Parts: sequence; C-alpha cells; structure tokens
Amino acid sequence: MTLEQRFLKYVAFDTQSDPKSETYPSTAKQLALLNHLLEEMTTLGLHDVEIDPNGYVTGTIPATPGCESAPVVGFISHVDTSPDMKGSDIRPGIIERYDGGDIALNDKLTMRAADFPELAFYKGHRLIVTDGTTLLGADDKAGIAEIMTAAEYLTTHPEAKHGTIRIGFTPDEEIGRGVDFFDVERFGAKFAYTMDGGFEGEIEYENFNAAAAEIAVQGRNIHPGYAKDKMINALQVACEINALLPAAQRPEHTEGYEGFYHLVGLEGTVERASLEYIIRDHSHKKFKAKKRYLADAVALLGEKYGEGVIRLTLKDQYYNMREKIEPYPEVIEKAMEAMRQAGVAPIVRPIRGGTDGARLSYMGLPCPNLFTGGMNFHGKFEYCSVDTMQRAVQTIINLARIWSES
Repeated sequence: MTLEQRFLKYVAFDTQSDPKSETYPSTAKQLALLNHLLEEMTTLGLHDVEIDPNGYVTGTIPATPGCESAPVVGFISHVDTSPDMKGSDIRPGIIERYDGGDIALNDKLTMRAADFPELAFYKGHRLIVTDGTTLLGADDKAGIAEIMTAAEYLTTHPEAKHGTIRIGFTPDEEIGRGVDFFDVERFGAKFAYTMDGGFEGEIEYENFNAAAAEIAVQGRNIHPGYAKDKMINALQVACEINALLPAAQRPEHTEGYEGFYHLVGLEGTVERASLEYIIRDHSHKKFKAKKRYLADAVALLGEKYGEGVIRLTLKDQYYNMREKIEPYPEVIEKAMEAMRQAGVAPIVRPIRGGTDGARLSYMGLPCPNLFTGGMNFHGKFEYCSVDTMQRAVQTIINLARIWSES
C-alpha cells in the first residue's frame, strides 16, 4: 500500500472527538480506526501490538542486530479529528501538479492563493484537498500514514539499521485529553516525536501554555415594558465581559509568540448565558497575567451586578514543553539532521497551539513535534502535500538510523 493510499483510507474513517463526552475515548467511532491500525500493525509484523482499555494502540519494531543498545525512540500520532467541522463523508480531491493558482474546491467555493500565501511553496506538488464541505483529516491522519509507511519500510528492509522503535496512536488530542491515561513507563521510549505538525520542515519544541475558561451568567428576566432597574440581561452582561478583554489579543490579530484570548462559544437568553474561552501564551508569566486579567474583569462586573450573577471556572490544560526538552538538545539536533538528509530545510518555530507532545514531555517523555505536510487544519480549506508527506516518511526512517548510531 502506498503512502497516499494509506492516507486516503484513513481519512475515510469518521473519527471526530467530542469535548462534551464523559467517556474515554470521547467517541466510540475513534475505535474503528484504532482497531484497524492494530490489525495493520500486526499484519506488518510489529511486536507487542496491543490496544489498552483506553484505546491507546502501541507496537514495537525490534532493533536490528547490533543496534539493541541504542535508545528506544517513539513516534506518536492521534487518530481523532477536530469537532470544529464536519468530519464524515469526506470526498478528497487530487491535484496532480499544483500550478500555484487558486483552487476550486466546488462550484461555489475557491481556495484563493492570495488568502493562503503558503500555497506558493507547494507549487509543483501533488496536493490532496477537500470538496469544500468537510475537513480533510490531515490532522493527524497524515502523521498516522507517515508513521505506518515508515514502519512498513523498516520491517521489510532489514538492511535499514535502527534501534528499538515504539509506535503509539492516541484518541482525543483535539479536545485536550489525548494522553490523559497514556502509560509513559509502559511505552518504554526514552525520547519520542509526535508527527503532528504542518509546513514542510517544521520542528517544534515550544508551545502555548493553555487554559480553558467557562463563564456562566445568571440574568433576571423581566417584561421589557417594566424592566427599568430590575432586569439583568445575561446576554448584555456576556457582551460586557467580552468587551473588557483586549481586542488586540485575539487570534486574528496575533502571531509568533503573541498570546491571545479566544472566544470559542457564546450562547444564551436574557435569563441565562454562557461564554467559553481558551487562553494561550508562550510566556508563563504572561499566561498567568492573562488568567488574572480575566478573573479581575469578571470580579469587576460581579461587583456591578451583584453576587451570584457571574461565575468563572478556569482550568489549566497544558504547559510549554520547552523547559522539558531543552535539557536534551540531541532530540532536536538529530531531527534536524534527519530532515536535511531527506532534502528538507529545518524550520524551528513555536507551535501556536498544543500537541500531545507537550503533555508527554511533562510526563517524562521529551517529545517535540515534526511536520506532516498538512495545512489549514480544522476546516474546509485543509489540504496536504503528498510530496511533503513522502519527505516526512524519509525523515522518520533517517531518525531511526541516526538514533541507532548514538
């Protein structure tokens, strides 16, 4: 099976996670792909292939003779896709050789090169796009396909030297629960890489510190004709809260290391309303300041409207993995060398998001993130480059050899 065939097979599985679910995995449909990967890994001849009660699928490629003492290295990807956009009935389109221009996804929707300047890099590449009605699922089925294709190569080419390789596939990364029950000790790797990045050459070992905030507003609904000095309109209070947060610190106005407040949910009536935010910053100091600012804004309006009207629930989700990876510079250096040998120019940049690798790093498994070739994740403009995916496969194979030489 080719890399492209694998990818198209995997994206046919509907694996959206559900942030409101209390089960693990959050959706049973993720298990369909996880069990398929279990069978495929077994067929390829991997050792110790298993799925645990939480849905984690793991397996081992044993070291080649003479490389048994090399550090055990892992490669990890998540199977779930974002709940932000429809993830079923995906009908991918193939562009044989991208000409650098606009891409018509369907009769009504076009992906304009002017809106997505990164497309210029992929001129001449074979691209896979959506039909404009669903996401594609390259996040992170591109990573899964790359790991499995590399695994097939390593198991069928005994001349390819490598130490023990551990492979892991996880559910629920998109909703921040991807490694809630991941057994790092049982996984047994000294270092690992998540294949969950985007642009060709990306290597990421810095990510946002992240928190989620839920604000509940209890209003007081009075007939509008007699509401003076009596009504508390929960919707208006919600708008006041949002207006107190700095508009310049929204995702649409930030880049690089700049953090943000992102309003991801707003609903309600005059009687009751709720807001959901995610808070992000690379700097731990600024991250704490952002949380404090939101709490102060809620407290200020609480004084205005009275006790019990506004309730804030604030929860940290994950932290910047940089401090856990920097003590092991070889993890980054070897990845960069593996990329160069694959004809890829390494690009070190911070993740403007999160990854399972961040939490795994804090759980004792240093785990930077590598590119996959998927772009515009979580929406109908998602696409991926088959050329870049092939270079990601070669990067994995190179990494396996380079670590065996340690």
